[in-house]
Amino acid sequence: MASACGDLIIAGDEECEDGNTTSGDGCGGTCRLEEGFKCPTVGAPCLTTVCGDGIVEGTEQCDDGNRDMGDGCSPLCGREPQCVDGVCTAICGDGVMLPGDTSEACDDGNSRSHDGCSSTCQLEEGFTCALIENDPPSTMSLPLVLRDFRGYDLPASDGLPRGHVDFENANGSETGIVQALLGVDGKPRYAKAGVSSSTTHGQVAFDQWYRDTPNVNLSVVKQLPLSRIDNTATYEYRSASFFPLDNDGWVAFGKEPRRTDGSGVPRNFSFTSETRTWFEYKGTEELTFLGDDDVWVFINRRLALDLGGVHGPMSGRINLASKAVELGLQVGRVYEVAVFQAERHTTGSNYRLTLDNFLARRSECVANCGNGVVDPGEACDDGVNDGSYNTCARGCVLGPRCGDSIVQTQYGEQCDDGNTRSNDGCSAFCRLELP
Repeated sequence: MASACGDLIIAGDEECEDGNTTSGDGCGGTCRLEEGFKCPTVGAPCLTTVCGDGIVEGTEQCDDGNRDMGDGCSPLCGREPQCVDGVCTAICGDGVMLPGDTSEACDDGNSRSHDGCSSTCQLEEGFTCALIENDPPSTMSLPLVLRDFRGYDLPASDGLPRGHVDFENANGSETGIVQALLGVDGKPRYAKAGVSSSTTHGQVAFDQWYRDTPNVNLSVVKQLPLSRIDNTATYEYRSASFFPLDNDGWVAFGKEPRRTDGSGVPRNFSFTSETRTWFEYKGTEELTFLGDDDVWVFINRRLALDLGGVHGPMSGRINLASKAVELGLQVGRVYEVAVFQAERHTTGSNYRLTLDNFLARRSECVANCGNGVVDPGEACDDGVNDGSYNTCARGCVLGPRCGDSIVQTQYGEQCDDGNTRSNDGCSAFCRLELP
């Protein structure tokens, strides 16, 4: 019979069993899968999953075999909202509860049960669930797809063509590079075909900026962490040294040298970035961006901010209420905001994104520790949780006990071999056994 996490028996709300209660190894301290892992074999070490390999496993909600955004499955293998002009389809696990929809009682951004919000987005007993828009968290993370390029000053070598013509080449601020609407694939469309451009060199070259192209770019998926400002609904990421690929991309393969920034630090320049999020429009939202080089912000697939060209830090602000008609926004509907950026020339790289009131309805559930019931996420709960010997401690974690691999003579223990089995030299009560 299963008695606790670590006993090599999967039972109750457990999703894995690797024989210990150590977190950070793929199977957490309460035997729940940790993000980015799969644990197919009881008692064996967990394995990392590979988002983008087309196989749904571990904590992945989906895996469509690519690193694109806005196609229903994010590059982090999570479900994305599906919306057209603010009208969305309710999708359990996409982290967005639609206004007026009654099919979801909650949505915590995953499709796993026993965490307060079930795999069908219904409330589970033993938890308190709140809407994030009513109680915003201290941080939020957005998926970030980066594509690394080799600069145009690098010659063809090792089977690779000459560096990309749009990177480490021309300089100058230039608006009008992209069209006013995103393409059907959710990517910016080139607007300078047949027209003179001071910093770009044709549609074929531009179409590679935000699309995986063998031997031209290498894509890397990361997350963009935004911090909540004071006690507001404003979140911001800022960096005056935005070089997320210093140890990745072509540099990691020795196919591109680092270039010194304005402070003399070797950096990996020549890359693009793309991030997206969804929000329920209320008419109070503002977006501010400061950075270099090119930056384009699309809201509801329409161009809302154009800071194109190769330039130093430039800023722009979008007050959505003042652009509601132009962007096709209606209060109470859910829309996508997509930010496309490019770093095309030395020697600086700045990135500051500020989102004010860009929130959607989403659930965040917390187990009710102290109610005398061992709820998911709790190792124990005796209703007191005072941490005395062989009881539960504060936070619903196990207190000092026989079987914790620590000989506690003050409690009468003579041995402790990390289990509560007898006939192995140390009894179930941590007393020495005669041979």
